[in-house]
Amino acid sequence: MKKLFGTDGIRGIAGTEPITLKTGAMFGYAAALFCKDRGLKPVIVIGRDTRRSGKELEQAICSGVIAGGGTVYCAGIIPTPGVSFLTKDMDAGAGIVVSASHNPWQYNGFKIFSNRGTKLSKDDENDIEQIIDSGKAGFKPSFEDANKKKITELNDSLDRYAAFLKRSIPDKFSLDGIKIIMDCANGATYRVAPMVFKQTGAEVKAMFDTPDGTNINRDCGSQYTNSLAAEVTASGADIGLAFDGDGDRLVAVDEKGNTINGDQILLICAHYLQKCGELTNNVVVSTVMSNIGLKVALEKMGIQHVATDVGDRNVFEEMVKRGAILGGEDSGHIIMAKYHSTGDGILSALQLIRAVKELGQPLSTLSELMTIFPQVTVNVNISHKPDLDSINGLSSVIEKIEHTLGKEGRVLVRYSGTEPVCRIMVEGKDINAVKNYAQSISDVVRKDIGTDN
Repeated sequence: MKKLFGTDGIRGIAGTEPITLKTGAMFGYAAALFCKDRGLKPVIVIGRDTRRSGKELEQAICSGVIAGGGTVYCAGIIPTPGVSFLTKDMDAGAGIVVSASHNPWQYNGFKIFSNRGTKLSKDDENDIEQIIDSGKAGFKPSFEDANKKKITELNDSLDRYAAFLKRSIPDKFSLDGIKIIMDCANGATYRVAPMVFKQTGAEVKAMFDTPDGTNINRDCGSQYTNSLAAEVTASGADIGLAFDGDGDRLVAVDEKGNTINGDQILLICAHYLQKCGELTNNVVVSTVMSNIGLKVALEKMGIQHVATDVGDRNVFEEMVKRGAILGGEDSGHIIMAKYHSTGDGILSALQLIRAVKELGQPLSTLSELMTIFPQVTVNVNISHKPDLDSINGLSSVIEKIEHTLGKEGRVLVRYSGTEPVCRIMVEGKDINAVKNYAQSISDVVRKDIGTDN
């Protein structure tokens, strides 16, 4: 069986395996059986982002859940962490999100949350894959005859999620006088994010908040902050907030138009929590993709830094192990375990602005707590994913570069968990040397398994 789950759910081009109606139905069927096997109610909450393919795939999942003896609550277009919240809040057996996060509109995917609102363990994912694989031969989903009495539309899903988000800040905390420019990536945050910040008193201007099914993440969102930065500086705003397509990431822009990434957000929040005496166990968790500058800055503050493999699930598992309340990824997945069990862009934005306001310093000043080492990432499109050690000449070129960098840099080569891509990251003090090193490694990978030779 070909493995379905990557680092963050199942993902691919909509209409091709595994993102088809039949596999979607089987996914819903497997989710219902998964709940039953664990003594949970086969009640599934489903949400989606704004992609054109989302509604049809959602309906397929519903048909599968019902075929498996379950019932469904459809939350409509809502950020991924909103589904996590609703799953716990409604005492459901599981939550499913139809989304491909930051990927272009042609992609889609299936994510699943446990009844606790957490990402499933790898063992649980394997169990679901086995149900899907064993059931495909005899399972014939009906996409039109699903018992609609077993499907309930959650018309108040955004209001409930917004209320949950606002509970993360003190009752008397107000954003009066704060001017925010917000990039909603034409995705799942386009309604709820502006609503939350307006309700807390901020002056809000939303950008990229008119989704049409094909413009999600297109030159906007957490990966493309140029338009947001230009608007922040032109309008004299205090801060810019950029979410990704499914709303579980946050990247910020300071009042001067500089982009503030996930590592910097983590550090600012850690600084604030430490100053308030709320940084439990004095530890912050991130992944191996975090900039060396984060580790250096945390050490200066006397805060322990723990690095995990890529993926917010790995971060959360380590946070639980360490008793940490703060962790995340440089891409902007920030987990604030005091309030939520998964990365949440809007929640992170609320807490970041709270830190900025209560520390009494502009975001540009707080971002200087961390010196970012030059980092270059090259993505190579690949035909397949062999063991990295088997790629001709790769180990030797990496070893040579690592020896040259010493303790003032590092190399990380890994496969994407969601795309046919090999990611080469090199970090060091000299940007020109770093670029050359990254290019040398990517040339080796491209020659052996690249698709653009």
